[in-house]
Amino acid sequence: MPKTKRLAAVFMAVAFALSACSAPPVVDTAVTKTLDEAEVSPSLDAQLRQMIQGWTPQQKAGQLVIVGLMSSAPPSGIDQMVTDYGVGGVILLDAWKSADAVSQAVAHLNTLTPYGMPGLYISADQEGGQIQRVSGPGFDVIPPATKQGTWPVDELTQSAATWGTQLKAAGINLNLAPVADTVPAGFESKNGPIGKLRREFGTTPDVTGPHAAAFIAGMNSAGEQACVKHFPGLGRITGNTDLTAKGVTDDTTTATDPYIDAFRTAIAAGPAMVMVSLATYTQIDADNPAVFSHIIITDLLRGDLGWQGVVISDAIDSAAVKDVPVEQRVIRFVEAGGDIVLFTTPGDGATAIDALVAQMGQSPEFSQLVDASLLRVLRAKYEAGLVTV
Repeated sequence: MPKTKRLAAVFMAVAFALSACSAPPVVDTAVTKTLDEAEVSPSLDAQLRQMIQGWTPQQKAGQLVIVGLMSSAPPSGIDQMVTDYGVGGVILLDAWKSADAVSQAVAHLNTLTPYGMPGLYISADQEGGQIQRVSGPGFDVIPPATKQGTWPVDELTQSAATWGTQLKAAGINLNLAPVADTVPAGFESKNGPIGKLRREFGTTPDVTGPHAAAFIAGMNSAGEQACVKHFPGLGRITGNTDLTAKGVTDDTTTATDPYIDAFRTAIAAGPAMVMVSLATYTQIDADNPAVFSHIIITDLLRGDLGWQGVVISDAIDSAAVKDVPVEQRVIRFVEAGGDIVLFTTPGDGATAIDALVAQMGQSPEFSQLVDASLLRVLRAKYEAGLVTV
């Protein structure tokens, strides 16, 4: 990340976090949008667009897909996804037990990237507590977010900088954290995806937002990209969207809900991505899960909150959306305004790429959406040092 952007992110995160000590933070989304736009060089965009124009439909589709690699599986198990399908990234799943094990897998994967294409996103869920996918020698033991949320924000930023440095040294360039979901007090034991796992920084957005921002600021200062999740929040449902399609409807959260302020604050700190949840929010869009909702992704996140960067799906092969064919999942996500689709299973990732290619061949309008998504992804990869222009 360029030094100017990193310093801006740290300044904004700390400023918002400190202001929360007396009152909930007020974020000027127009400022966030202006910063995003100011940091994108017109000449860079022109070069990235020219790069995109020279790609095949499959090369374009591949960059919008991240697939999973289990710690128990050999890295060669997804070689074809990198060499033939050209996926844009990999997520490390299960439990990796040392920095050396991660580094060896990353080194292997990086040798497979097709010539002239961007480097791979190597990502992991490194939140802390029960959600720490890489551990052992080379990595600190990270406490759960419920503990992190009790720290002063400057202390959290310093700790997150250390954790980010460790991730980067092992070859991981994208941390799919932090969580900006707020779980209401007293609801923690009923909230399957967040509260039961102690993934929330707090029970009010004036705690959750500043601590998520502080976590992002620390990652940014280490040169490690961060992803805030799970917009617009999983704190008020009972079912875990990874595991079930029951209890994953939120009838409370509105487009102007105070809980969304936590995401406003986190976004102002400059994450590389925002992850959209698989839950359904009847007060915002009763007809679609957030991941397929134009109202939530384009109108609310990109419009009202001013987010101009990459939108990534939660694991889109999860139980909450299993009733939708894989082909339709990826098409609906891109049509709603999303960019990167995340799959834990390589087979579904291959199906998704084929579906994107087919839809591009049938619809010029969809092809334009793919190109717009690619531009956002390549901007982020350029910041991560994964694109050369």
